[in-house]
Amino acid sequence: MSFGDPNNPYGQAPPPPQAPPAGYGYPAAPPQQPYGYPPQPAYPGYPGGAMMPQPQMPGLMQTARVFLFIVAAVQALGGIGILFIAAAANDVSNKSDDTFGHTVFGDIGHTAAGILFVLAFIGLGLTALSITLGVRLSKGRQGVRITTMVYGILGAVVGVLALIGAANTHSSGALIWAILWLVFGGIMAAAMMTRDGAAWFNRPRY
Repeated sequence: MSFGDPNNPYGQAPPPPQAPPAGYGYPAAPPQQPYGYPPQPAYPGYPGGAMMPQPQMPGLMQTARVFLFIVAAVQALGGIGILFIAAAANDVSNKSDDTFGHTVFGDIGHTAAGILFVLAFIGLGLTALSITLGVRLSKGRQGVRITTMVYGILGAVVGVLALIGAANTHSSGALIWAILWLVFGGIMAAAMMTRDGAAWFNRPRY
């Protein structure tokens, strides 16, 4: 088809050029976002989103946790030591029975050994409790908080009683142990009673 003389200004205009198909020398146009609706960011805590920052344990509670592990170590050493003493007392009583027969001294030795065995197992049981509370402080809930609070109060009471006994006997070593026990128990109980401590156990879990 002819469109006349191209130099004639009154001739018929040629048709406009056709747009090249997508992918033929030109990239396809990106999809347009709806007007007024910007792209939404990913929600935190979900795949592709930023994780929520984890809260940090309060400083006083971290101190209480260290004290729990120290108390557990002391209880373990004390329990094992008492266990060996109880075993030695029982052996001496058995030898006394074999040598002199059934005597009052043998009965006293067996009774003392039995009491020491009970004290040793109590100490080892408290060791397990102290370690469990120290570990569970990071993820525990109100049950751990209440148990640690009661545990610290009882420890402080024992420290006060030991302090009175050390003052009456004028024993410097017992006085130091009593003060340490009182401080440890008081800090453990106070850490659970503070507002930061309560907020730590009531924090949301992600």
